[in-house]
Amino acid sequence: MSHTWHVTVHLFDADDVEPHGTLTAAHATLTTSSGTSLEGYGRARRRPDDPEVREVGEELAAARALRDLADRLLRATSDDLSVLEHRHVRLDA
Repeated sequence: MSHTWHVTVHLFDADDVEPHGTLTAAHATLTTSSGTSLEGYGRARRRPDDPEVREVGEELAAARALRDLADRLLRATSDDLSVLEHRHVRLDA
């Protein structure tokens, strides 16, 4: 039996986040086939002397949001296993 989980990443332009346009933010949402959802967040800041390449900031912010989401999923799984095992379970990345 297969299941499909969906991950959505929303990117927020620097102009949407702050007036000087040096920050890009990302919000990642995982929705499981049962409707459970988890969220992760990431940011990337461009130094004022760096060239303005939007894609680089978006990639970094998205990567950080997905890493945060993965860490949260590992913690949720660890918590679920702890309940089932009746002992503390810690999963490493």
